[in-house]
Amino acid sequence: MKIEVPEKKYSYLEYQQLIHQLLESGKVTGDEQSESLFEYTKLNMHRMHRWEKTFSPNPVLIKKIAELKSPMRWVVITEGWCGDAAQQIPVIEKLASYNPLITTHYVLRDENPGFMDLFLTNGSKSIPVWICLDDKSGLIWKWGPRPLAAAEMLQLLKNEGVDVSVQKQELHSWYAKNKHQAFQSEIEHLLAHHSNF
Repeated sequence: MKIEVPEKKYSYLEYQQLIHQLLESGKVTGDEQSESLFEYTKLNMHRMHRWEKTFSPNPVLIKKIAELKSPMRWVVITEGWCGDAAQQIPVIEKLASYNPLITTHYVLRDENPGFMDLFLTNGSKSIPVWICLDDKSGLIWKWGPRPLAAAEMLQLLKNEGVDVSVQKQELHSWYAKNKHQAFQSEIEHLLAHHSNF
């Protein structure tokens, strides 16, 4: 499946700069504007900066990333207000830094509805979606919007009728405690099943 990456894409730095610029004018990325999304976005910037400073990948994963031999593009569909994206993106960017053959692009969901429609999760526009592409065969993998253990925990809370605000608190507490161990394990699995690089 050959995938055309949208022309309107951002580097990690450009993505952060865009979010900061919008926040300064009282706005957020995406079609919807609200006070709650504005506050979520501000909080997410803190989350991203915290993971930039504190996240350290496990040595096995670093080695696997560093040994990749073929160029690949990691494209992440995101929005600044998305809490899961704020948790994952610094990790993805950090891992990409271990191999110069990897380039990262960040595209906004609401700016690219046609692209988003290619990568729905159970019919929904859940983000983030992390897509790995190569220049030969196109799509290598699609991952997202969160690690399986986090998704299962969240589903359990939804089934129990727990308030959405409490669900979000529990989700971000899970991220803080797990320290991306589950995410790294899933990345190792992806790499192991696509080892022809």
